Amino acid sequence: MPAPSDQAPEPPAGRLGFLRDRTVLRWFGSAAVLSFGMIVGGYLLGNGLLRAKEAERSVTVRGLAERDVMADLATWTLSYSSTSTDLSAAQAKSQADTRAITGFFAGLGFPADSVQPTGANVSSYTDNGVTRYTVRQRMTLRSNDVERAQKAVAKQFDLIDRGVLLEEGSAISYTFTKLNDIKPEMVAEATKDARASAEQFAKDSGTSVGSIKDATQGYFTIEARDGEGGGWGAADTPYKKVRVVTTVDFSLG
Repeated sequence: MPAPSDQAPEPPAGRLGFLRDRTVLRWFGSAAVLSFGMIVGGYLLGNGLLRAKEAERSVTVRGLAERDVMADLATWTLSYSSTSTDLSAAQAKSQADTRAITGFFAGLGFPADSVQPTGANVSSYTDNGVTRYTVRQRMTLRSNDVERAQKAVAKQFDLIDRGVLLEEGSAISYTFTKLNDIKPEMVAEATKDARASAEQFAKDSGTSVGSIKDATQGYFTIEARDGEGGGWGAADTPYKKVRVVTTVDFSLG
């Protein structure tokens, strides 16, 4: 009787080959799935990067809008003074100047409440034992009748004829107060100007202009239309230029 063997019986050769074939097939299948996943993932990643790159394509331009306007508020502050060794005499002269100024504006057709006192002070100094008193006053005209105010400035030397000596700084200023009424239209004009610049850029680079990605509205400025106004007693001009610059970022297709 043969002695028992300690080794397990070997599988038949046919079965061993079948198992080996199944392992190889399983390995090839896993490799194929992995390769396909890498190809699809690479495609999606590349396509995503391409889309991201296209999304980054943009151009930033500035748009300008300007408009000539007429000021609608005139403010004219007149400073005057009188000096005397007698305080009462200095005050009397100042009061006479005040009446002359109010009469001047009344004669030009301004309502009485359009001219108001806006300041007064008294100072004194002693020279060789003599004390002198100076009374200073300010009257301000505030009117929406800009045309009438211009005529008043043109006739300001009539005040000198009445004995009123205007001090330096007695200048008129003109203000445009209706900016909010034209802001929306001017912003639209500036944006339109910015798009025109973007379209020119896109045309030169062979692309097209898309939607607005970002926009920043600049500050509105109001300046003299024809440069600096000037001249004693007429330091400003009613003819103004309103200006705004917008910065717009457009996407490119």
